Amino acid sequence: MSFKTVYLDWIQSNFAVTVSAITISVGLNVLFANSSVAQINPDATLPNNSNVNLNGNSFNITGGNQAGVNLFHSFKDFSVPTDSEAFFNNGTDIQNIISRVTGKSISNIDGLIKANGSANLFLINPNGIVFGNNARLDIGGSFLATSAESMKFSDGNEFSTKNPQESPLLTINVPLGLQFGTNPGLIRVKGDGQATGGLQVKPEETLALVGGDINLEGATLKTPGGRIELGSVEGNGLVDLTFINKGFSLDYSGVNNFRDIQLSQQANANASGEGAGDIQVQGKRVTLTDTSQIETSTLGTQEGGDLIVNATELLKVKLQSRLLADVYPQATGKGGNLTIETGQLLVRDGGRISAITAGAGNSGNLNITARENIQVIRKSADSGVPTTLVVQADAQSTWNTGDFNIQTRQ
Repeated sequence: MSFKTVYLDWIQSNFAVTVSAITISVGLNVLFANSSVAQINPDATLPNNSNVNLNGNSFNITGGNQAGVNLFHSFKDFSVPTDSEAFFNNGTDIQNIISRVTGKSISNIDGLIKANGSANLFLINPNGIVFGNNARLDIGGSFLATSAESMKFSDGNEFSTKNPQESPLLTINVPLGLQFGTNPGLIRVKGDGQATGGLQVKPEETLALVGGDINLEGATLKTPGGRIELGSVEGNGLVDLTFINKGFSLDYSGVNNFRDIQLSQQANANASGEGAGDIQVQGKRVTLTDTSQIETSTLGTQEGGDLIVNATELLKVKLQSRLLADVYPQATGKGGNLTIETGQLLVRDGGRISAITAGAGNSGNLNITARENIQVIRKSADSGVPTTLVVQADAQSTWNTGDFNIQTRQ
């Protein structure tokens, strides 16, 4: 057994660590805006308009424009009240349901969104989207909620919320990217902090929230072995979208400025599974607090996926919150890598960043690049929980750790 560890642990006193460009290798309390008016109301902007029929507590959504495997819906308002459902009653040949909101209301989702077959569902509302404690998903494919202004396609067409009738609407091409306006609305997800319920998609699919500020307040996001994307865009940029074998991935190279992402009140974003569960987080200031967690741990025989956090200004992990890319006991797959790129990294008050193996698979690498500085500060005196950056093989493991690489100015 190989046991190698770098364990930065400050319990007794405040302490600042100085590392200069080194590499260490060691083998619903939700405010529902306009909710009294806005539910699900189609507009009249499509050649074949969306139809919405209320049957009991179910909004049955039919019609819309089909172009090949794409189905387009357009709404003046789109909100799902508590204990109700929005049912996209699509044909099973549909691969992508692309829905937009052209009115001025935030989408308040506190019920169920469902669709037929294995269709991916895209919800575009530049005003913002708020998911309440009771929000749920029942779809066969991936789900993306965004406050972009439009979706662009590979043939040059655009499905716009601001200019809904300026360009051709029917396109059989695949979505290419999300075009953001000057002031994208926030995306907020509320939960009970219990890691149950919440927004979940099927295993090996993608769950993506891309907008202005992103706030997860006790929320749970989950896709076993799939992909989670959290992106906060300042505005006037294009986020590229690429379809992959487990949904899609996002590229932010067309965005110059970002906004903030915050996980609080025991929020949990988890793509752990038998293997290959990935998470990408892209923002300006990314904060985890109140025992919140982002995790891509390996649970089975397959190689784990990667956890990537890009925070252009600051990444803060505090109050026993965690970034984890571990290998669980009994797992034989290699762990994925945990990669952080930021201006400043602050880990304090029991925060933890780790790539640990407790199973029969090697742990992945922990790679940290902080252009300005890294600070690791002890937990307050009333608790013995350490503040840690750790790559480790514990006593239960028979395999090796990955590398711990740090590059920083101070």
